[in-house]
Amino acid sequence: MSTEKKVEATAKNIEGKIQEIVGEVTGNPQDKAEGQAKQAEAQATHTVENIKDELKKAID
Repeated sequence: MSTEKKVEATAKNIEGKIQEIVGEVTGNPQDKAEGQAKQAEAQATHTVENIKDELKKAID
């Protein structure tokens, strides 16, 4: 459950970093912004999954 989502978020984060760099190198602000948005989405997913893990530990 949680591990799978974290792996997906990590992949999205890497994809976002690459897209941001490509946008920076090519001078395409849209690619850069989309890459940053993907990174932010990945970070949010990580945060949610970490909270879920902590809540599960507290309940157990």
